[in-house]
Amino acid sequence: MKQKMVVTEREVKSRKVPSGETVIIPEGEFVNITQDLGGNYTVTWRGNMLRIDGTDADAIGRKPQTLDFVPPADGKIDEQQVWDALETIYDPEIPINLVSLGLIYAVNIEQSSGQVVIDMTLTAPGCGMGPVLVGDVEYRVGLVPHVENVKVELVFDPPWSRDKMSEEAQLEAGLFF
Repeated sequence: MKQKMVVTEREVKSRKVPSGETVIIPEGEFVNITQDLGGNYTVTWRGNMLRIDGTDADAIGRKPQTLDFVPPADGKIDEQQVWDALETIYDPEIPINLVSLGLIYAVNIEQSSGQVVIDMTLTAPGCGMGPVLVGDVEYRVGLVPHVENVKVELVFDPPWSRDKMSEEAQLEAGLFF
């Protein structure tokens, strides 16, 4: 994508790359969109690289990504909806979602407390985007009906390798011959 300067149309929450620290960009600020892979936006503002979630795209004049889930009548968290939310989160450098990359190891739902505990890994233990990806998981899974809290456990055993990727993801990344 070609970089594009835009003006924020409303205040928007963003996360600093790579620390994941929350930064609020006020309405009426100039930001430079540098990347739009996977429905999220990487922008620069006041010398900082920031990530704006696709659900807040309207703040920078783009069509927002919507995550609409029908609340289960039984008041419980639907595990499939949690997995569906996870599939909307993409690696910031390549347009492949975390599930297809094999980065999600487990989803555990505690119905009584409304907590979802997710074991996930990173493609490399020192990945600087780890905090941003954790924030994406917490935010998107938190949109699932009846979820009160999301806890992400970063695990590195077993270590991630490309054989954990789906065949489709390997094709997309050019790794499947």
